[in-house]
Amino acid sequence: MIYADNAATTKMSDTAVNTMISLMKETWGNPSSLYEHGQKAKEVLEEAREKVASVIGADPREIIFTSGGSEADTQAIRSAAELGKKAGKMHIISSAFEHHAVLHTLERLKEEGYEITLLDVHENGIVLPEEVEEAIRQDTCLVTIMTANNEIGTIQPIREIGRICREKKVLFHTDAVQAISHIPVDVNLDNIDMLSASAHKFHGPKGVGFLYARKGIRLRNLIEGGAQEKGKRAGTENVPGIAAMAEALIEEYSKMDQNAGDLIRMRDRIIRGLAKIPHSALNGDPVHRLPGNVNFCFEGIEGESLLLLLDDKGILASSGSACTSGSLDPSHVLLAIGRVHDVAHGSLRLSIGEDLTEEEADYIIRTVTEVVEYLRSISPVWRDLCSGKVQFIL
Repeated sequence: MIYADNAATTKMSDTAVNTMISLMKETWGNPSSLYEHGQKAKEVLEEAREKVASVIGADPREIIFTSGGSEADTQAIRSAAELGKKAGKMHIISSAFEHHAVLHTLERLKEEGYEITLLDVHENGIVLPEEVEEAIRQDTCLVTIMTANNEIGTIQPIREIGRICREKKVLFHTDAVQAISHIPVDVNLDNIDMLSASAHKFHGPKGVGFLYARKGIRLRNLIEGGAQEKGKRAGTENVPGIAAMAEALIEEYSKMDQNAGDLIRMRDRIIRGLAKIPHSALNGDPVHRLPGNVNFCFEGIEGESLLLLLDDKGILASSGSACTSGSLDPSHVLLAIGRVHDVAHGSLRLSIGEDLTEEEADYIIRTVTEVVEYLRSISPVWRDLCSGKVQFIL
């Protein structure tokens, strides 16, 4: 089996697994309890906070632990919106290809009277800083742009966008779920006010994540109850999961440069191979993309059939975001970069891991090529394209 869906989730590292098991057995107290066993759990919790903060250049007091990226996105955006409303500012800027955790939150805010501007990302899948600057108004309270796209892997110029927001005195939030541990992220250098991350994208456990919120930003509570997380996120903390997340993050950052080099080499090998398939197209910028991301459209086929046949041949991949895998609609990300519906339906996302070998990369190229050829051979759409009845797009 070749696992090529790391953007959906990663396998937990041995370090993360061992950390969780050890704490569940030995340090299972409630970190809010005053007795020694509870305080030991509290110490583990705060050590994890320090480790997470150190990786992104934050102060530990600026880290709030959450259930994952979606919760962190929602809390960041809701908090900025509430602060903006109090100041008479109800305009928010984002992009058309954000994760649905962001887009759906913005949709709810629109229903509540906020004005939302979704910027184009153009054919290469990159938001232009100058367009962000042009979109900022006197009543803009937030700009939220993801660090790297979850489907096509394009890396955004967040440092420049953050600088513009800082100069305009507008809060800047970034969904860094796909970026953390794959590319360097520093909240100070990148001018980030709020940042969301999720452990299961960097070999940590599912159901754990964190929100960075710069000191001085008043967060809105999504969950009411106790005073955990400095009163910003009620509920007893998942200490084993949080500690495992911190260990996984530290471990991945220590290997980031080496892993990135290996991944880019394998990524580009696969891209070169798949680009030889007639009437295919790479989605997103070929250079400014995550090290392990390969995303293609193949004209004349359906992505679902492609995935099922690849699965049968031992390759686990996806056609886009795992959060919308049950949907028959084409990817909103691909539509945002200008792919038409018929082409967007024939998409494939390969998000490879650092352990992929050259032999496995070549097997992916060979197998995808064979499966695409087979699906086209039985496709009436492909026959219409080849006969000239319908014009090729790619």
